Amino acid sequence: MADYKGVLICGELAEDKITTVTKELTNTGRRLSDDLNQPLSLLLIGQNIQETAAEAISFGADRVFYIAEGLPFAESLPEHYVAIIASVFNQIKPSIVLLSHTDMGRDIAPRLAASLGTTVCMDCIELEIDADSKSLLQTKPVYGGNAMAVWVSVNYRPHVVTMRPRSASPAQSDPSRKGQIVPITVEIDESTIKGKLLETVKEEAKGIKLEEAKVIVAGGGGIGGSEGFQLIQELAQVLGGTIGITRVPCDEGWMPTSLEIGQTGHIVSPDLYFAIGISGAPQHLAGCSGSKCIVAINKDPEAHIFKEADFGIVGDYREVLPILIEKCKALRAT
Repeated sequence: MADYKGVLICGELAEDKITTVTKELTNTGRRLSDDLNQPLSLLLIGQNIQETAAEAISFGADRVFYIAEGLPFAESLPEHYVAIIASVFNQIKPSIVLLSHTDMGRDIAPRLAASLGTTVCMDCIELEIDADSKSLLQTKPVYGGNAMAVWVSVNYRPHVVTMRPRSASPAQSDPSRKGQIVPITVEIDESTIKGKLLETVKEEAKGIKLEEAKVIVAGGGGIGGSEGFQLIQELAQVLGGTIGITRVPCDEGWMPTSLEIGQTGHIVSPDLYFAIGISGAPQHLAGCSGSKCIVAINKDPEAHIFKEADFGIVGDYREVLPILIEKCKALRAT
């Protein structure tokens, strides 16, 4: 175990820029590294990202490893990413490997853990170092967010962990920080790659990303149809937020699947979450239980969502939302 030292963050980029979730990981990683008195490393994978790698030092990394040239798989298969991360891991032997609990992180982390012969803990909301044992304490929601469990891996290294977006504040830039920037190349054995990329379809980004939204207004099966989401959208606009959905509007084709929140969709942690016409099934709550404040609107007073909500309104959303929208508009005008 003593051979493993330091923290490695597997960063994500958007248009060659460091994402907010990567800055959040860097903030957490910096704290863990300081507690262990060990280095913090950051891995970036992209093309023409030399300047971005240099910028990453300012957010708290001691070392930045980056691959910036000759990457036909820069936006490709998870197996390629796993091979790259494993190669860097074998060079520096960190005791902790951090990924964000995004689509990329959820896909890569289990594969990486299997490749390294270790364990993985997914969707953590808090990480800390035990003062006595120096073990990593990994806190995550369980039972649909109804309880929190602390996980500890005693006999395996490294710890492979995904962190829920917005569970930590983003690291702030300090241009005075100095660190090591290490360009690397990795040879991939193509015979180990079982999948093949046939096509990449980029969805046009509209509005605020769900994982980064501070306010989310979500609608469920109780909305009754696509027309009801006009009120949902209006409230979201008034509050400066974005909209989300449960599985039912997705399955019924009322709204696009890209807006789904839950175990099979996005994991979100906004400051304010409106659950409108949502019963409160565990599968959905698993995706929004990290919200700082939940407001439920449902005409069924026995709906489970009221047990999870901080505030609740019993009533038909068609009657409640117009009043709520007007009140919010009036408050914003003052």
